[in-house]
Amino acid sequence: MPEKPIRVLMLFTILNRGGAETMVMNYLRKINRNEVIFDFIVHRQERGAYDDEAESLGCKIFRFPPLRILHTSTYKKHLSDFLDAHPEYKMIHGHCSELGYYIYKEAHRRGLKFIAAHAHNQPSGYDIKTPARNILKIAMRPYLTHYFACSWGAAKWLFGKKSLKEVKFFPNAIDAHSLAFDLVRRKEIRISNKWNGRLIIGNIARFSHQKNHSFLLDIFAEVVKLEPSALLVLVGSGGELEKKVKEKVRRLGLKDYVSFMGSRSDIPDLIQGMDIFLFPSHFEGLSVAQLEAQASGLKIINSTGVPKEGTIIPELVESLSLKLSAAKWAHKVLHSIHYERKDRSQEIAKAGFDINKNAQWLENIYLRESQR
Repeated sequence: MPEKPIRVLMLFTILNRGGAETMVMNYLRKINRNEVIFDFIVHRQERGAYDDEAESLGCKIFRFPPLRILHTSTYKKHLSDFLDAHPEYKMIHGHCSELGYYIYKEAHRRGLKFIAAHAHNQPSGYDIKTPARNILKIAMRPYLTHYFACSWGAAKWLFGKKSLKEVKFFPNAIDAHSLAFDLVRRKEIRISNKWNGRLIIGNIARFSHQKNHSFLLDIFAEVVKLEPSALLVLVGSGGELEKKVKEKVRRLGLKDYVSFMGSRSDIPDLIQGMDIFLFPSHFEGLSVAQLEAQASGLKIINSTGVPKEGTIIPELVESLSLKLSAAKWAHKVLHSIHYERKDRSQEIAKAGFDINKNAQWLENIYLRESQR
C-alpha cells in the first residue's frame, strides 16, 4: 500500500493564471488532500500567481531551469539529481506538452508506472519552434503510460491519430456554482470598477500569439467608432506579447478605452460585470475562461479556432472566421449585446464540467493507478 497522501508530481512552466493551471488548481481545491496531493515542477525561478495558494494547501514547488536546446545536458543532470533525491515520486502528470520529453524519458528509464502527458492545446500555424515541437512530441510518446486531453483536437495534435483510442477525456472542470449569475452582484461589481454606463467587453488570457490580442484590438477599435461607451477589459498578465499589446493600445489611441487588469483572483466577479466576452484566439484546447463565461450566462463571440467541445450552451456562443475583417467582427459584437442574461451554471454542471463531481473522478484515477 502506498503511503497517504499519494503525491502526484505535476509539470508546468510556471503556476500563473492560465487555463491549464487554473484547471489543476480547481481540482486541487476540491480533492481529498488527505488521500491525494499535488506537488509541482516548474521551469521559472520567479514565483507564479498560484504559488502561495498551492503551498498553503500543502503542495511542494520545485524550480527547474528552463529547458534550452543548447543546455539539455545541464537540464538532464538537474533532473537526474532531483529524481535521485526524491524516490517517493511514482506518479508524474505533465501539463507542458512536448517539453516534458526529458522527464518522461527519465521516468520511464526508472520504471515509473504512471507517466501521463496532458494535451491542453491544438496549435495551428508555423513558427520557429514548430520543428522542435513536432520532433519532441513524437519522441515522447513511447515513454507515456497515460494520455489525457481536454479536447480531441488537442489529443490528436499531441499524441497522434494512432493513440486516440487510449486517450482519456479530462474535463476542464470549473466551480460552476461560484459563477452563477447574480444581478445584485453584477451591479456591485460595475459600481466598484466604475463600469456603469459603459459597454464592457471582456477577454481573459495571457498575452501570447495564441490569444490573438492584436486582432482583438483591431476589432475593438472598430467597436469604439460605433459605440464610444465601450471599454475593453483585459484580464491576465505575462506572455511574450504583453509589451507589444500595450504599445498598440497607445498607437491606436485607445488608452482611455482599454483596462489592463492584470492577473486576478476575482475572475467570477469580473465576469458578472461584463456585457460580452470577445475571444478571437488563433487556436485553443478547451478554454476554461469560455466555460466560466457560459456558466455566468455571458454572451461569447469567439473564433472558429476555438473547439466546439467548449460550446456547451449554443445560444450563448457565436463563432466567426478570422478571415473576416475587424469591422465585421465589430458589427457582430454590437448586434449581440442585447440578450437576456441569466444563470446557466447548472447546465454547465450537467454537461460534466463541474469540479465538485469531477474531483472525485480524478482522485479515484490516482488511487487506483497507485495500486499497480
